[in-house]
Amino acid sequence: MIADQVAALDWTAIAADLDADGFAVVSGLVDPEQCRSLSALYPQDALFRKRIDMGRHGYGRGTYGYFAYPLPDLVADLRTALYPPLAEIANRWNEAMGLAPRYPAAHGDFLDVCHRAGQVRPTPLILRYGPGDYNRLHQDLYGEHVFPLQVAILLSRPEEDFTGGEFELTEQRPRMQSRAEVVPLGQGDAVIFAVRHHPVHGPRGASRAGTRHGVSRLRLGERLTLGIIFHDAA
Repeated sequence: MIADQVAALDWTAIAADLDADGFAVVSGLVDPEQCRSLSALYPQDALFRKRIDMGRHGYGRGTYGYFAYPLPDLVADLRTALYPPLAEIANRWNEAMGLAPRYPAAHGDFLDVCHRAGQVRPTPLILRYGPGDYNRLHQDLYGEHVFPLQVAILLSRPEEDFTGGEFELTEQRPRMQSRAEVVPLGQGDAVIFAVRHHPVHGPRGASRAGTRHGVSRLRLGERLTLGIIFHDAA
């Protein structure tokens, strides 16, 4: 089912948004039942290899957990289905920016590259925010091999389950001040965004715009998000 949902997306429009802004919003990538199913995974400690208290590490406030292998079916299916069309965009971006890495068409082949380099720990995660929690602007790198795009899917209902907690992006273009973007999401919506940088085109060709992402302070309730990162961690 997930493969069909992903295949039915307007990838031409998604690619155009990513090229223009470094991010794209996909409405209703997963349905409410799937959101509830994914949210129900978070309390199950056996599914996670590690849990992080963001406050202890200076990352912000809130908690998140990295899934262990084998990933839950829905998480694995999302990662596998989303990767191929994003790999085409990633390869085009790297060519424009003069970067050497090229990404194979199948996610399993890319994971083989990560694992041979010692990046063997899975990186898909669920993040939980309560009142007053937030996530500082950051980049999810984790090792030598970094896939240039990642996906965050909002599992909770804005203005019903929580208020505040907006997804935020900043972009730093050469010789310009940083630009901040608040990305509105509904339950089941996904934002696809650049992990580290994306190409911007000018009269002298393409340059690299640096990107960071985070979450603003939650005012009320509980916010759960699924993060899909395509490279594994060292």
